[in-house]
Amino acid sequence: MVSQDGTWSESELKQAIVREISNKLNTHTIGIREENSGHEDEEAIQVPQNTVERMFVASNLILEIPSAVFDQLSSVHKPQYVLLSMLMSLTTMLICIIELVYKGGEARVGWRSESELKQAIVKEILNKLNTHTIDIREVDSGHEDVPKHNSKTEPVIENGNSSPETKNIFTENGSLTETQDKDVVSEGLGSVVVYDQWIAPPISGQRPKARYEHGAAVVQDKMYIYGGNHNGRYLNDLHVLDLRSWTWSKVEAKVESESLESSPATLTPCAGHSLIPWENKLLSIAGHTKDPSETVQVKTFDLQTSSWSTLKTYGKAPVSRGGQSVTLVGTSLVIFGGQDAKRTLLNDLHILDLETMTWDEIDALGVPPSPRSDHAAAVHAERYLLIFGGGSHATCFNDLHVLDLRNMEWSRPTQQGEIPTARAGHAGVTVGENWFIVGGGDNKSGASETVVLNMSTLVWSVVTSVQGCVPLASEGLSLAVSSYNGEDVLVSFGGYNGRYNSEVHVLKPSHKSTLQSKIIETPAPDSVSAVHNATNATREVESEFEVGQEGKMREIVMDNIDSDPQKSKGGETTEHLIATLKSEKEELESSLSKEKLQSIQLKEELAEAETRNTELYKELQSVRGQLAAEQSRCFKLEVDVAELRQKLQTMETLQKELELLQRQKAASEQVALNAKQRQSSGGVWGWLAGNPPPSEKADDA
Repeated sequence: MVSQDGTWSESELKQAIVREISNKLNTHTIGIREENSGHEDEEAIQVPQNTVERMFVASNLILEIPSAVFDQLSSVHKPQYVLLSMLMSLTTMLICIIELVYKGGEARVGWRSESELKQAIVKEILNKLNTHTIDIREVDSGHEDVPKHNSKTEPVIENGNSSPETKNIFTENGSLTETQDKDVVSEGLGSVVVYDQWIAPPISGQRPKARYEHGAAVVQDKMYIYGGNHNGRYLNDLHVLDLRSWTWSKVEAKVESESLESSPATLTPCAGHSLIPWENKLLSIAGHTKDPSETVQVKTFDLQTSSWSTLKTYGKAPVSRGGQSVTLVGTSLVIFGGQDAKRTLLNDLHILDLETMTWDEIDALGVPPSPRSDHAAAVHAERYLLIFGGGSHATCFNDLHVLDLRNMEWSRPTQQGEIPTARAGHAGVTVGENWFIVGGGDNKSGASETVVLNMSTLVWSVVTSVQGCVPLASEGLSLAVSSYNGEDVLVSFGGYNGRYNSEVHVLKPSHKSTLQSKIIETPAPDSVSAVHNATNATREVESEFEVGQEGKMREIVMDNIDSDPQKSKGGETTEHLIATLKSEKEELESSLSKEKLQSIQLKEELAEAETRNTELYKELQSVRGQLAAEQSRCFKLEVDVAELRQKLQTMETLQKELELLQRQKAASEQVALNAKQRQSSGGVWGWLAGNPPPSEKADDA
């Protein structure tokens, strides 16, 4: 069995390991009682030979393999064996802890018997085994049927066709594992059994072309994908993923005829748009196109007739753009920011009433977010619009802004917890009061963390993270939320991280779901007040606190009724429950009185601040008036100075002309004087010489 170089071949090594595990299994049985006809018989589970390779992952049996087997491992397989042993040790410890908790009477799983608990544990182990690939192949006739090296990357999709055999899974610590489709029970979202971990479900059908900056929406267990960008080209195709069967299919859409409310839609390829589910339709708002229109277009896809049309809107529509955020609040769409066709970043705010199809431009109070695109937006308590992240031409942001939709006022509250890094191109969805953010990047690298913001407390936390250049750390990916048996599941698709992606990943969050939050009659006590206090610290504090206390009391009743049903059955009396509620009520009333006192103090401080603000405003107006008067005087002085400068230039010209005339006059006078002197001197000498003056000669003549 040993090769010439002293090591075993891979097939011989596998045969030895499987044989050793089989021997160990004969002496290490898992005691699971099976219920038959109302009684339990202790039996050992018989492990089939073809499942041995999976079962030893969930036990520590391999740790007992003789050292001679380990010595025969090659240098390539020894590190794999060590990592595999560590994984199996952790799994075994987990099983022991669960059994100890159950035997200690503190288990809250809700199984009726130890048999059901152990069966569930083994089932969970087998499901876990489907997500961990072991480099041990089945041996047929003593030879290997597969290559020695195993690739752990998903095969490249060509022309929309995929090989469904190998899928990537990203575990909580970011490690990359695989699962085989044939080992996964195809139950749609019900097959997602782990929490807070991204997994890749087994997808069938023809996948859409890889893309980013597309639109995604979930309607009745189906996720629709529309448009996007692939290699710089805009797309206009529509695909649907059935979340129950994990099957892709392309929707052959048609154009609806013109009506009073809509006109035929031209399916122009677009990217950076928003896809919003509304009633039994999908709304596609805005987006970048090759030949952009002047204003934002609203297209609708009827899910019943599979036809596109363009809705007719009224009022002043916003300028066309892409990379904006569109949030559904009641029966209105709130649009913020984006980038227009000239690459100008925007931070304007518009609202479209879906009942009247009328646009309204909002001039909100406060300081709005800086112009940006590719940000994320969410609505909380149907009143507060949250804006996170985004980017400009030179930088990315990680700031958080809140818009009070009732008072139309912007604020920038203080974030707490593990604040995410700056990013743009990320995606987000809300589950109850939790806002999940996935993906994005900062022009250098992709964001690997999946983070969540509690919108009541404004506290960030990290759900999970991935490593490497993976689709979940991409820009322009989409994120949608669906539900299965009352539990919410996040579904991501596409993105760009150096390559265009078309992968689907799902995550089941362990946070409070939307369905569970609806059980409580009123919102959680802080769900409104925390964000409200961040925007306006003293507005309606007293009334909202009273509502919050009532909600808290209802939650306490729910917790006391549902938290421990076994104790209730064991004889907990109604009087004890009432006494507990009374004491808690007294505590709440005392805290309510304290909060009222604080509210009064805050109102007094607010009144003083408003008084000071009024005085300062008057002083500011006075200073502004003085400044305007001084500016007017300054303008007049500047005009006078300009006129004087012009006059001075004229005087200089006249002075030069005067000097020239004076010189000319002096020269003329000098010439006349010289002539006169010559005349007088010539007459005397002529008389002496006997020559009379010219005048005498004239007389004689």
